[in-house]
Amino acid sequence: MRQLCRALVLLLVVTLGWAGLPARPAAAAPLASNVHTFYYSWYGNPGTNGSYRHWQQGGHTPPLSVGANFYPTLGAYDSGHAPTVDQHMAWISRAGVGVVVYSWWGRDSYEDRIAAGVLTAAERHGVKVAWHLEPYGGRTAASTVADVNYIIGRYGSSPAFYRDPAFGNRPAFYVFESLRIADWSALAQVRSTAIVLAQTTDTSKVANFGGMYTYDAIAGNTAPGWANASAFCRANGLVWAPSIGPGYLDDRAVPGNTTPTLGRENGATYDRQWTNALNSTPSWVSITSFNEWHEGSTIEPASANPPAGNGYQTYAGAYGTSGAASETAYLDRTKYWVDRLNPPAPTADVALRARVNGRYVAAESAGAAPLIANRTAVGPWERFERIDVGPDRIALRSRANGLIVTAGATPLIANRTSVGPAETFQIVRNSDGSVSLRSLGNDRYVAAESAGAAPLIANRTAIGSWERFDLLAA
Repeated sequence: MRQLCRALVLLLVVTLGWAGLPARPAAAAPLASNVHTFYYSWYGNPGTNGSYRHWQQGGHTPPLSVGANFYPTLGAYDSGHAPTVDQHMAWISRAGVGVVVYSWWGRDSYEDRIAAGVLTAAERHGVKVAWHLEPYGGRTAASTVADVNYIIGRYGSSPAFYRDPAFGNRPAFYVFESLRIADWSALAQVRSTAIVLAQTTDTSKVANFGGMYTYDAIAGNTAPGWANASAFCRANGLVWAPSIGPGYLDDRAVPGNTTPTLGRENGATYDRQWTNALNSTPSWVSITSFNEWHEGSTIEPASANPPAGNGYQTYAGAYGTSGAASETAYLDRTKYWVDRLNPPAPTADVALRARVNGRYVAAESAGAAPLIANRTAVGPWERFERIDVGPDRIALRSRANGLIVTAGATPLIANRTSVGPAETFQIVRNSDGSVSLRSLGNDRYVAAESAGAAPLIANRTAIGSWERFDLLAA
């Protein structure tokens, strides 16, 4: 009876949506466009898809028994379930990862039909989407060229569609098992419009490709051929995107198989592979994987209390964590390594000056009172640390009291210790050189109320003279 109740609860969790998703969540830190993670949308359950997809691999009976050695905290979820995908993108953003590499199995495939929803969720969290072209039946070099053009035409207008400005502002397409096809000369047709990566370190197999990646999470442990591949890519203007992972274990998904496995070693494996990647001077680092549950290579949170009697492992012990903290251990460790690859820029002090009265904004009474534009010079109360939390998104920490400015139904005040949506402001650049600040907490513009005579408050739906400021170095 306990297992039956648990099954019913899990079905409710993974199948029920809600009326609306939260508005414009803020990223905790700038996302890394040079860190990509392989993302799989092939899962389904009866509540959304009408039946289970993939979870039953290996002869299992979901939702309690699934074809994986770890069990998702979200249960046997459906990849077309909007709140689930939104949670995925929130987790990916938390890890600092800027790009998901979307597993795509051809036109009108299950994954193609739900791709638009993934792009929508990714946009909400500042994540971009690249493409993993899988070996569907009948794939050829010519069909791959057609697929690239189709994907650009169908999805290229999405704000979440990934393009790399460092490589001609072209989108990225990873070709899984590219060595199955010997002649890739057809790729010359899209060389100027797309970065197409071969899955190999063999430099003799990449003619007409725009880069190389490895995918194999086991190979990342020893990095065979990486130095040579990296040098070749640098010399020829190609992308080098070595793939790393936390481990590999597919015993429940493929019972009786004899393929090698790779233990996680409480996180040591993941650290070793990140170190190998950074030592190879990558253009991008690709993570295998966010959610390839069948192969046990996931960084997506895994339940610390999976259904009993199935032999599931957990992330317990990873980086010294246990219980609920272990579920997100690999997300948090990913953020650590993202910051090693891309050291955060030094923070800078800024001051805000209201255009409406020409006065500087002060954290009044050393931050104990709301912000108000009433000063003629910049002192400690008028200085704020600018914290960049995404493209043109900032938080402000008052130098007067060391606390972060928050917005809502009441005037802005510096009284928070962490950054969330209410503490995040979108910078809107106006044609007159001023900026306006839109609170992500309520989607309203900050105004110097009463022409600056009253405290700042985020309560406007449009930009007028009271909503214009100069953001100045202090």
